[in-house]
Amino acid sequence: MIDLASDVKTRPTAAMREAMANAEVGDEQAFEDPTVNALCERSARLLGKEAALFAPSGAMCNQLAIATWCRPGDEVICEHTAHIAVYEAGGPAANAGVMMHAIHGERGQFTAAQLRASFRAKWRHCPQPTLACVEQTANLGGGSVWPLAQLNEVAALAHEHGLRTHMDGARLLNACAATGISARDYAAGYDSVWIDFSKGLGAPIGACLAGSREFIERAWVIKQRLGGAMRQAGIVAAGALYALDHHVERLVEDHARASRLAAGLAALPGVLLDAASVQTNIVFFELDVAGLGFDAHEFSRRLAVLGVRIGAFDDRTLRAVTHLDVSAADIERCLEAAAAVLATRAG
Repeated sequence: MIDLASDVKTRPTAAMREAMANAEVGDEQAFEDPTVNALCERSARLLGKEAALFAPSGAMCNQLAIATWCRPGDEVICEHTAHIAVYEAGGPAANAGVMMHAIHGERGQFTAAQLRASFRAKWRHCPQPTLACVEQTANLGGGSVWPLAQLNEVAALAHEHGLRTHMDGARLLNACAATGISARDYAAGYDSVWIDFSKGLGAPIGACLAGSREFIERAWVIKQRLGGAMRQAGIVAAGALYALDHHVERLVEDHARASRLAAGLAALPGVLLDAASVQTNIVFFELDVAGLGFDAHEFSRRLAVLGVRIGAFDDRTLRAVTHLDVSAADIERCLEAAAAVLATRAG
């Protein structure tokens, strides 16, 4: 099966498994695991922050940041398709008691002007914003890359109005690979930021949340409360360190394959896609359902029979995500399978 459903479908390479098997370990929550400590120090340097902590998932990093920066009843501002608003099972409300204020931006991004327009009157009847969040790259925006100037303008305005800023960096390194801009520069205006190791970098688990030392100390309390403290976590941290050493520069290969996939799909009858909109490793496209006689879910099922997995988001929309387990040859096989399915149409 060629699995394009997500870049979380990657499997650790043989060399990564060897690094994990040979990792030095200790009690992570007591800061006695040398491999976890090394990963946190390296991640903090990479992101230009004072300190970092290791968590099982990026979603937990988002939840830790929100619960650390906010009090119950506060408002968190984000784009309406942001992962924290759509795909974290209501975590901000359940874990931190906050309200989400969603801005309807473009391709998962919003501007400083839109942020300014979202601010409510400062009186006791209105919830007050305390945190502005961005997602780099924007998943449901098709892996779109926030421009650095726009990120800085949003952060500056938020700070001017007394808000903290948080960056969901699930695919931050994809943005770096696409633009040549460093993670440190992208994160400079943000009080907290995390990077994921289990997506494009191919590690089996984990993410690092970074910020000031005071922020990380406070976030550790929330991490403990949520059951995120771990024991000999160096085994999985070693996979993340291996990924930083060996899988960052190759992200451009995923982007090239996504571009090829987009161009090939756009040329097929019944597919609605602007191939030029693909910036990183995520390809969203729609189907001409009326013309084809079947919807995106059926298209996905028929592709799976031919050995290709692509996720259907609704009746018209599908998403394909390239990663290190998908080769250039796999992309050509995907396009051949897609063409075969589309050729069948309804009859």
